[in-house]
Amino acid sequence: MRLVAGVDSSTQSCKVVIRDLVSGAQIRSGSAKHPDGTEVDPEFWYTALNSAIQAAGGIDDVEAISIAAQQHGMVALDIEGRVVRPALLWNDTRSAGAASDLISEFGEEALSTRTGAVPVASFTITKLRWLRDNEPDNAAKVAAVALPHDWLTWRLRGYGPVGQSELGPDLSQLITDRSDASGTGYFNPETNEYDEELIVAALGFRPILPTLVAPGQAAGRVVFGNSHAIVACGAGDNAGAALGLGARDGDIVVSLGTSGTTFAVTSRHTKDLTGTIAGFADASGIYLPIAVTLNAARILSTTASLLGVDFDEFSRLALAAPVGSDGLVLVPYFEGERTPNLPEAKASLHGMSMASTTRENLARASIEGMLCGLNFGLNSLAELGVLGRRILLIGGAAQNIAVQEIARTIFELPIELPSPGEYVADGAAVQAAWALTGRRPEWQIEIASKYEPVSAQQVMRKYLAQAVKY
Repeated sequence: MRLVAGVDSSTQSCKVVIRDLVSGAQIRSGSAKHPDGTEVDPEFWYTALNSAIQAAGGIDDVEAISIAAQQHGMVALDIEGRVVRPALLWNDTRSAGAASDLISEFGEEALSTRTGAVPVASFTITKLRWLRDNEPDNAAKVAAVALPHDWLTWRLRGYGPVGQSELGPDLSQLITDRSDASGTGYFNPETNEYDEELIVAALGFRPILPTLVAPGQAAGRVVFGNSHAIVACGAGDNAGAALGLGARDGDIVVSLGTSGTTFAVTSRHTKDLTGTIAGFADASGIYLPIAVTLNAARILSTTASLLGVDFDEFSRLALAAPVGSDGLVLVPYFEGERTPNLPEAKASLHGMSMASTTRENLARASIEGMLCGLNFGLNSLAELGVLGRRILLIGGAAQNIAVQEIARTIFELPIELPSPGEYVADGAAVQAAWALTGRRPEWQIEIASKYEPVSAQQVMRKYLAQAVKY
């Protein structure tokens, strides 16, 4: 049996899956936690990667490996390969002002045309501008800028800080892929080139940036224990999930994790001047336009905690309420929001009356609010001409039966629920197999449930009537 490995280095944890090259069947897996926070020392990621590999039984018998990871995080390195300051993660919104400054300087149309997206606080470009403006001494030390998956791939290949790595701090060996690079805000997904003027506008000078490696190409070999596995290019987390799901042109993926995402796999390159849709690249050679919400599954955990119930009881309460929650509307911007771009916003509850303010309605309104935010992204994709044929609903919150049932009253496309899996890590394993054999594997995905839409558009209309007040 020939084996390949895929890694998902997410905000919360590092997961490693080891799969059979031919069938794609999972052979073993491992995981390790990451620390909480919106800024993290990347060494924690490398420690977790080591722990997860060990928990998965090691990779000495693996022929190829690839790393997918959370997008946008800013990993700034000095000339000796040391991290200049803790990495700012995608969910760190302190650079919202920097995003506004860049938009003022270049204009939304120019930025969308050049990079496929209008930058928000999540993007790497805004974090670099924040670094330049707020920590000039640290900015002056920067020799190279990488993303989380770039940096972890570099470390896995034996590179790293002076005295802490086998091959030393060769910054020219940093590599990336187009899907992750397209989330920086200084990369053109049509030409697959960095925008030199934008990176200089952010940091004040042009640092070393990771070299682009194409889908299906190898980036070197592992220098880890006794393994000499081929290393593939890696991917951003959503692009990794698309590969793991086997998503093709016409598929819409709605993912309900800590954050929520609505994205399409499409041959159509989008340019949205409103900034709602970011025109990212996918990991197969086409495009992945995406809308991201900062608030998703934690909306449900927060509401369940408020009600003092577990998720089973939360689900029962939600399904006991009528469609539309008797007019109760939750706009769930608990931690600010990215889509729409409202980093300082807070959540709000509307339509409260003696009749509507019940435990059942509050449970359902929280689910409806979460899904309406993601449906806003789906509608925005349609306005750009990206029309889907089905929705693939994934993520931890998608396993809640109330979420599944309520989703068909919000979305207007057929919904398919793949069996639970580590789809980001699986996508990285697809990349590993691709680099090893020279072709993208066609591993089968099991669909656990299917739902036909029973859309109740009054729910979305009432949600939008309150959301637009921000």
